[in-house]
Amino acid sequence: MNSEKNLMINLENITYTYPGSDTPVIDQLSLKLYSGNRIGVMAPNGSGKTTLFSIIMGLVKPDKGKIEIFGEPVSTEKDFEKVRRRIGLLFQDSDDQLFSPTVLEDVAFGPLNLGKSPEEAKTIAMDTLSDLGLNGFEERITYKLSGGEKRMVALATVLAMKPDVLLLDEPNTGLDEKTKNRLIDVLANLDLSYLVISHENDFLYDTTTMIFTMENGKIFPGEKIHRHRHAHPHHHDHKHITHDA
Repeated sequence: MNSEKNLMINLENITYTYPGSDTPVIDQLSLKLYSGNRIGVMAPNGSGKTTLFSIIMGLVKPDKGKIEIFGEPVSTEKDFEKVRRRIGLLFQDSDDQLFSPTVLEDVAFGPLNLGKSPEEAKTIAMDTLSDLGLNGFEERITYKLSGGEKRMVALATVLAMKPDVLLLDEPNTGLDEKTKNRLIDVLANLDLSYLVISHENDFLYDTTTMIFTMENGKIFPGEKIHRHRHAHPHHHDHKHITHDA
């Protein structure tokens, strides 16, 4: 049951307008993410979805509104430094996330940055790659990976930091069916709260329990998905979808 005690992200009446523009890209938007929530947001390109994630991470400062994360109001860079240690952001473009020569170096970078020893960071990186089915990728050259491989390695870099919440920006874009199904399985087995933005309905049905829509800078209630998952492949779930008022 949702309570203020397990409210992880709380946005109230957030407004943001790009410099030089007269029209807000985020317009009095409110959103709550509670512990255990897996929220999907259907959002077309240009709807302000990436800006929304940037606001949550403190990369963009809203013109108006209130932000509370893990029960605390956040507004300064120092506040958001703490937030970034606990919220993992998967960028829409994996090339924005991967910058080290090898996969192992990329995945170990986050744990090192959090103060882990080189040996600890390597162990965490290897375990995370194994969890994602990326055994043998350690010495692969990052820029030579395929698009789907880059996406999964980028996810590994985020998960290696042991976040409490995930923000996923179009994680399924450009993936072949096999990689997409692997991503769906990975998300299903994570013990994490997350917010995933996509323009692909089927992917959201397979990975979330609640779908909102984002239009004109606002988020609207959408569908609640009640799923009975069977233990066999290809996600033959029985889905009961109810529309919120």
